[in-house]
Amino acid sequence: MSRERQAVAAAFQFLSRLPVKAELDFSPELLKHSASYYPLVGAVIGLIVWCFAALVSLVLPPLPSAVLTLVVWVWLTGGLHLDGWMDAADALFSYRSRERMLEIMKDSRVGAMGVIACVLLLMLKASLLYIVLDNTLNEGNLSGLLLLPMVWSRWFMVHAMKRWPKARNDDGLAARFADMSGGRVGLAVFWAVLVTLGAAAGQYFLAALPVGTGGIGNLSMAGAYLRTFLLYSENLPIWIGFVLLPWLAYGVGTFTANRINRRLGGLTGDIYGALNELLETVLLLLIVILYGL
Repeated sequence: MSRERQAVAAAFQFLSRLPVKAELDFSPELLKHSASYYPLVGAVIGLIVWCFAALVSLVLPPLPSAVLTLVVWVWLTGGLHLDGWMDAADALFSYRSRERMLEIMKDSRVGAMGVIACVLLLMLKASLLYIVLDNTLNEGNLSGLLLLPMVWSRWFMVHAMKRWPKARNDDGLAARFADMSGGRVGLAVFWAVLVTLGAAAGQYFLAALPVGTGGIGNLSMAGAYLRTFLLYSENLPIWIGFVLLPWLAYGVGTFTANRINRRLGGLTGDIYGALNELLETVLLLLIVILYGL
């Protein structure tokens, strides 16, 4: 297996439960190389999640569909990022010393704050999924946009590995990503942008599909579907969402990482996972605010 194929397989094995069969050693070099493909993992997870949501919503009301979709979403990631979210909540909300917070994150047990943070996060995600399923998904107008929270949240993890120092100098997970090269981050940006452009193109294609007689060759019909694509609502063009989501991921992620860095003197593997969960939720919340009401 080539080096690039190993890196792709490592990214999917590390970040998902998808059945990617490959014998890998997960050396620090391979882990750092695989980080370039994190946005691709997010795109595949997002595609599976929203396809499942579309199918299950055909036979169930929005609320149970949203809960089942969330179950699939968590299962696909193996709860990896959710575990980081809980450990980070236990540590950061303990308001202890830096050394004690790092010890708390290394503890395999979950405390009260971790449980509370997990429940609240899942409740918020379920409610957002409910709104999406109830108001937007069945219309098909946000199909491409819905992939982006899972793509850009994982891109930011790669960016965080490069930009902020490691909080520990031991053999923890974050230490295995030490000295991340700029090339790896640049390649992650490339894949994230490529997926975004592909999602936007798919969005246009879905919006341009004819639903009645006359076909796409009818210019008036084509114009109507193009208008639907450009003006999902009466006032807000849908392309604004494709532009805003990456910038929101960068802004919210940078603000949060800077705050945590000041408290811990760096970031840890748990913090990377927590950032992913936070950004997925914030970006999905923005989609609901812009288009889901």
